[in-house]
Amino acid sequence: MTQADLARKAGVSLGSLRRFEQRHEISLNSLVCIAFALQCEQDFDALFAQPHYNTIDDVIKATKAAEKEERQHHN
Repeated sequence: MTQADLARKAGVSLGSLRRFEQRHEISLNSLVCIAFALQCEQDFDALFAQPHYNTIDDVIKATKAAEKEERQHHN
């Protein structure tokens, strides 16, 4: 699919699409339209998913686990 095809299918200007690809700048509305045009709107579920914590201890445990995982990826 060309940029022009995607822009037309998403209902956004070609300039907006090019600016997004080149400078990573886009309005949320245009981003959502492009996601629907590409049939990948489900990717927003993961983007906006938030874990549920019952206590502050759960938050601390999750933070420590994330830090440990980050250290493992760097080693």
